[in-house]
Amino acid sequence: MTANRRIAHLDMDAFFASVELLRYPHLKGRPVVVGGKRVPAPFQEADGQWQYGSLGTYVGRGVVTTSTYEARALGVFSGMGLMQSAKLAPDAVLLPADFDAYRDHSRRFKAAVLSIAPVMEDRGIDEIYLDLTDLDSNTLELAKRIKQAVFDATGLSCSIGVSPNKLLSKICSDLDKPDGLTLLAPEEIPDRIWPLPASKVNGIGPKATEKLASLNIRTIGDLAHTPAVDLIAHFGRQMGHWLHEVSHGHDEREVITHRDPKSLSRETTLENNLHVKHDRRELTRWVDDLCRRVALDLEHKQLLCKTVGIKVKFADFSVVTRDLTLPVAVGDAKSIREAVSDCLKRVVWQDRIRLLGVRASNLVVPTNDETLPQLPLWEMGSDRSL
Repeated sequence: MTANRRIAHLDMDAFFASVELLRYPHLKGRPVVVGGKRVPAPFQEADGQWQYGSLGTYVGRGVVTTSTYEARALGVFSGMGLMQSAKLAPDAVLLPADFDAYRDHSRRFKAAVLSIAPVMEDRGIDEIYLDLTDLDSNTLELAKRIKQAVFDATGLSCSIGVSPNKLLSKICSDLDKPDGLTLLAPEEIPDRIWPLPASKVNGIGPKATEKLASLNIRTIGDLAHTPAVDLIAHFGRQMGHWLHEVSHGHDEREVITHRDPKSLSRETTLENNLHVKHDRRELTRWVDDLCRRVALDLEHKQLLCKTVGIKVKFADFSVVTRDLTLPVAVGDAKSIREAVSDCLKRVVWQDRIRLLGVRASNLVVPTNDETLPQLPLWEMGSDRSL
């Protein structure tokens, strides 16, 4: 471990929900859930009273995009089905997602951070890594300045963990949420990190956690005290070695300031399971829309793709994927849709359809011989076959 490195992980607190609370500050302190489809927007009546949807009255598919800490205390977390969540918190306020607002606040907080710490790795809409090593400031004061800059730019709080590497900093940023600030030195690992559940390590998912528990390994400390040879015997050489390293806080990954995307994808969970023949027109509309959205994503990132793929999840939750590699790179919705049609012909339609997805991969930057599509995108007719 390079002890003199100062790597920070910054995570916005309940980001989407917190943005909504800026709009509806009177909901602070209440369990609030963001997510679902066709959720009505709040409105204010003539007497000034606000009317909101409630989680308990939601009907249909959909998942929790995010939830406030009050809702999390009731067991409602992102990724849960809304119908399942309604059993835990029926009185929670349900708000529709506003991704334009979230992207705007994301841009603002990252710009504020960059004005202080220019070495930044963007890890998504609500989290970043920072390399503070070469900045001539006290670590605690520097982290406080960053937190204040984020608040001044957005009105939102964030949590920051600072340690010698990305692995430990990500763990630390979650230790004192919300509005947390945690600094960790290498010699503090046994006292502060080892007592934590093994699942706190980013990369140890539910299946690995279950397998570790079957070996009576429940904490990071348990993992650290397990011989590497035993971990390799149970998890294989690569995974076993990695588990041994991370349990001792070892991570030499650099903060990467630029990362080329490997693929772009869009998918949607349908309101109702649809039949490939009886509901062909509606399915066609969904596929057309996904192709348009992928084409827009490619245009925004100034990229083309050489491979187009689809994902189909059936009612029994089985998943089928198909891909097609094209002779030339494309980026327009029409070309993507034609490739998708070829992929769809290779699917055995065994059940009703629950989810559809379209993916662009094998991404390339256009050369002089290739041109990016210009808006407006190709208008696809509703009579096009699925």
